[in-house]
Amino acid sequence: MDMLDVSIVVVAYNTADMIVMCLDSLGLDMDPSREVFVIDNASTDGGAEMVRNRYPRVHLTVNTENRGFAAANNQVLPLCRGRYLYFLNPDAKLTGPGLLEKCIRFMEARPEVGLAGTRLINPDGTPQESISWRYPGQKFTRSEMAGLKGDIACVLGASMIARTDLIRRIGGFDEDFILYGEDQDLCLRIRRAGYEIGFVDDAVVLHYGGRSERQSLPAEIWKKKTRAEYLFYRKHYFPETIARIRRADLCKARFRLLALALAMPFIRDRARAEEKRTKYRAIYETLKPLNNEGEN
Repeated sequence: MDMLDVSIVVVAYNTADMIVMCLDSLGLDMDPSREVFVIDNASTDGGAEMVRNRYPRVHLTVNTENRGFAAANNQVLPLCRGRYLYFLNPDAKLTGPGLLEKCIRFMEARPEVGLAGTRLINPDGTPQESISWRYPGQKFTRSEMAGLKGDIACVLGASMIARTDLIRRIGGFDEDFILYGEDQDLCLRIRRAGYEIGFVDDAVVLHYGGRSERQSLPAEIWKKKTRAEYLFYRKHYFPETIARIRRADLCKARFRLLALALAMPFIRDRARAEEKRTKYRAIYETLKPLNNEGEN
């Protein structure tokens, strides 16, 4: 099949109010050197029909069940003809023309980089945390992270470009991850394959964030995030490292809950305090049943 410059992959779940913004920002009267895939994870908001009717050039896949972010991305990996893969969230949009060209030039000038993220901003223009220099729980590790290439640990998965042949070689995303942690896992496996993680500083993407989880309660979101972190640990850290992390997380959660309980009569911003209490209670309830190896 003919090789293209880039294959753009968007995984959507109940983001009909965002997907038009996202796809319009790509310029779908696009040049023939790029292609766009949208994978709809069994949305119930009519988003798939909207994409089918409005964007005939988009390759649309409609799943009958929510397979998760990682599995949905992997679905179209064999079909992608681009030398590069550009993963974009449906609640994000490119801020100007030429952004993808900047990303491609960045990758072509740096053969040592296997995947790169872009600068992310909030709708009000303030910056989002787009880069992580350490992995979750890394300060508790011993030799697990020895020999990794580059300084960047991972980039936020809302907007990132990668070498197609490399992603295929390492097996794509790990489908054990459903919603959180996939980007951290992918970046670590890329570094272990001998590549660096890069950052395209002058490529700016607006990202709303959290749109697919709008129907989830805050406590459930924190439980999902905690489970994803411990899945990451089980895949990449020694059991004794996981035990150290779990003890520290439980101790922190207990301390924060106690401190909030004692301070609650004197706190003015009750809503903010309740958010914190929900977070640490969810973390504690998720970790309490785990054994010392961090497994169920």
